[in-house]
Amino acid sequence: MFAGTGSDVGKSVVAAGFCRIFLQDGYTPAPFKAQNMALNSFATPDGLEIGRAQAVQAEAAGIPCSTDMNPLLLKPNSDHTSQVVLNGKPHGNQSAYSYFRKEGREELRKEVNAAFDRLAARYNPVVMEGAGSVSEINLRETDLVNMPMAIYAGADVILVADIERGGVFASVYGSIMLMTEEERKHVKGIIINKFRGDARLFEEGRKMIEELCGVPVLGVLPYFKDIHIEEEDSVALGAKNYQARQGRINIAVVLLRHLSNFTDFNVLEQDPRVCLFYTNNVEELERADIIIVPGSKSTIADLAELRKNGVAQAIIKAHKNGKTVLGICGGYQIMGCEVLDPHHLEGEIERLPGLGLLPVSTVITEEKVTLQSNFRTLHIKDSLPDGNTQGKRVFPFKGYEIHMGESTPFGGMECSALNLLEDGREDGCFVSDKCMGTYMHGILDNGEFIEWLIAPYADKCEKSGFDYDEFKQQQYNRLADVIREHVDMEKLYKILGRDD
Repeated sequence: MFAGTGSDVGKSVVAAGFCRIFLQDGYTPAPFKAQNMALNSFATPDGLEIGRAQAVQAEAAGIPCSTDMNPLLLKPNSDHTSQVVLNGKPHGNQSAYSYFRKEGREELRKEVNAAFDRLAARYNPVVMEGAGSVSEINLRETDLVNMPMAIYAGADVILVADIERGGVFASVYGSIMLMTEEERKHVKGIIINKFRGDARLFEEGRKMIEELCGVPVLGVLPYFKDIHIEEEDSVALGAKNYQARQGRINIAVVLLRHLSNFTDFNVLEQDPRVCLFYTNNVEELERADIIIVPGSKSTIADLAELRKNGVAQAIIKAHKNGKTVLGICGGYQIMGCEVLDPHHLEGEIERLPGLGLLPVSTVITEEKVTLQSNFRTLHIKDSLPDGNTQGKRVFPFKGYEIHMGESTPFGGMECSALNLLEDGREDGCFVSDKCMGTYMHGILDNGEFIEWLIAPYADKCEKSGFDYDEFKQQQYNRLADVIREHVDMEKLYKILGRDD
């Protein structure tokens, strides 16, 4: 288990790196995080929902993702409540107070332990990840994801600390000293993460930590910005770009308060022709060629906020001025004529007018749709692979749906679908090649769709030919190389009992 001295110390990325290392070394690794809190989720091949971080780690391990890798997912609805997703399916909404009560806790513990057991029977090693700080002593009795999980699994725990934020000695020593004696027995190593500069300057500090804690420091990982691994949650947005640039196709992602699945834009971020930036600033939106309204965990709340801060009017104005506007999932709902919540699933507001850019009405539904899909965009010219003489339709694009809501034509208006799915369903709404919406997360991972989307602005740059799948595999390998260079792998394998 890679446990942390706090949140955002790099546990998810380190775990992904070790998944790739164990794969390279001939093992069959799989990731596991008993409980994850994140708005960034992913649909498994069997149509269930897990945290995006475990899907990324599974990709690094070279295996399909499953709910056993993240049996319990909390998706915040507000500062006080979250949707509980158990074994990939919604299990209702709970306040933080009610969720962390002792009552009913053992039932959840049985579920996450059973998921681990199923995973451990199929894969070796299981690369576990803790959550937040490993030493939240006030939550010890109800904790499902840190040391109680490590003890159940018999896991060797590697403590990850972030030196960049300062206080690394106190955070490491304090984390270990606040553990019980039984918990400390499982802590076998320490990794210092995000070190800037020459690591030799920290050699004395490394020895001090080992003497204080009685635990070896296995490595000091450097701070890096040139390796791109999908981030776990929107805390990473703080490092994203927030301004347009000259000489690029400027694509603005509307910075919603409850923005979810921001990994939809990872491919565009890496495209050298594009400047993708996040903003809720009206002036910055005016500089964009393309505006994307992204997914939201609270569509009505975010729509109300857009109306208050003037962003809604700015998007409508941009559309009138010939800019492209694309809505994805919650953003698709926001771009419609109205959003209805008759069951009060998101709050007290039963109806709110949308931006009116798409002729659809959305009803927030109790049942969540989670699917992986192959599809084709109806407005891109059909192309058949070489040798296809049967005239069969092909579905070259991949994506996934995660939404609670159904969108239908508004008031008898005509609505042309954007996509046709392989199972025969239609998806989204197409008004023009500069105004459209879709429920399909991952639509922007498909290079041909990107080429079509940016075609009106192609004179700003040269064609890219960027292969995102190949890029991701390169990044996992580069991450593994960095870890191998800066972590004592021989000592780590001895800890794991695999020193042959």
